[in-house]
Amino acid sequence: MEVLQRTANRGSISTGYDIDNSLKFESDNSEYLKAEGRPAGNQQTWTWSCWLKRTEVNNGVVAQYMFSAGSDGKLGLYFRDDSSSTGGDTIFIYVDEGNSLKWIGELRVSFRDTSAWYHIVFAVDSTDGTAADRTKIYVNGVQQTITFNATLNQNSNTRIGDSGGKLSIGAKMDGSYEFNGYMAEVVLVDGSQLTPTSFGEFDDDSGIWKPKDVSSLSLGNAGFYMNFDDSSNLGKVQTGTNQGNFDLYNIAAADQATDTPTNNFCTWLPLWTYTNMATIGNGGTSSIGGGGSVWRGAKGSMGVSKGKWYWEQKASGSDTIVGWQTDNCISASGSNSHNVLDTVSFYEGGNFLWIKDSTSGRNADSASGTHANGQIVGCALNLDSDPQTVTFYRNGSAIISDRNIDGLANKTLFPQTSHYNQTSDANFGGYTNFTISSAASDANGYGTFEYAPPSGYYALCTKNLAEFG
Repeated sequence: MEVLQRTANRGSISTGYDIDNSLKFESDNSEYLKAEGRPAGNQQTWTWSCWLKRTEVNNGVVAQYMFSAGSDGKLGLYFRDDSSSTGGDTIFIYVDEGNSLKWIGELRVSFRDTSAWYHIVFAVDSTDGTAADRTKIYVNGVQQTITFNATLNQNSNTRIGDSGGKLSIGAKMDGSYEFNGYMAEVVLVDGSQLTPTSFGEFDDDSGIWKPKDVSSLSLGNAGFYMNFDDSSNLGKVQTGTNQGNFDLYNIAAADQATDTPTNNFCTWLPLWTYTNMATIGNGGTSSIGGGGSVWRGAKGSMGVSKGKWYWEQKASGSDTIVGWQTDNCISASGSNSHNVLDTVSFYEGGNFLWIKDSTSGRNADSASGTHANGQIVGCALNLDSDPQTVTFYRNGSAIISDRNIDGLANKTLFPQTSHYNQTSDANFGGYTNFTISSAASDANGYGTFEYAPPSGYYALCTKNLAEFG
């Protein structure tokens, strides 16, 4: 696990090669890709490679498929989270040997880090004389130990490239057990069992695993490469031979994202330890309140202690608090998520600034303008000024300006939201569930916002953090 954490790609290093787009998958919307009628390929030897970022984990869902193949989806690689999974959210491997299902085994490591991108390589060669080498899995450039339940029979055929067969991405073949998160640079190499160095490399300075250009990689007869760069055709195959595009199932142009392995954006943390944690959805950008007459909240995956930062939020109702907090999860009073120390936020329904710090809990600075449900609140944090300040915007106009953040100064602050029985959609710039019409970016060209960030303020992404954070 230490190796996985050390080599996890959080997009904070200079890669020399940039990935511009990813595709967001959401199980609540039954989103996945599927191709049918694919040509025959080498069913004995092949390699699957994909970069992915998970957003919903440890949530009671039995399985989340990375990909599946065959008419009944008996070949599959997926995250499993139930009593069969050792520790939860481990990777299970199933391979179809000529319409005979075989559970190969499990990677007994929990994959629950939603703040980083994983690179998964699944390499198969049933002709290998060593049974354990017929299936290999690498994560972030490091070969993983498979706890085998069985091994492939030598020279057996799998269903990955059978004539007339099918292949799905982000779900099982029938559309069940959908993946939650982002995928980028999906590659199938037909006829070769490759190592991860065909797709990535370790950074010389940091030791972090990073992607490299695969557009010229030899893919074989039935291989393909997808980079999701065309929002009008997100099932498009970029390069390869003898295969068509993938069909879209409940995927729209808005599901294209700029959250990638080379520029990782902030999202809500699904495992934030708090009594009334919100349910996380839509690429880690929606926090969803449940019943029980309580306020539920969420905390962002990226904290900052210097720089100037901006993000947006849109709620379905007025009982929403949105802003910034420290990593301190001590309850100031009661069980409501916005009573966590230390917080500086805007209370939309009350139309005022909400401050909680180590010495007080108080309301301050009534906002200008009039509240209405569904308006977009911009959150701008200035940690370079003296004193450090916060400004809130409503639909692009400042309603609370340059407010001294008092007891929260000189601390590491994270995006925070709290809401009562409603859904709150955040936009950190990499993806959002609410409609964007203006597509404004920060001065570095990062992020897609409804309103342009104030001059000198930047999106919470790792390329900006590397420069200003």
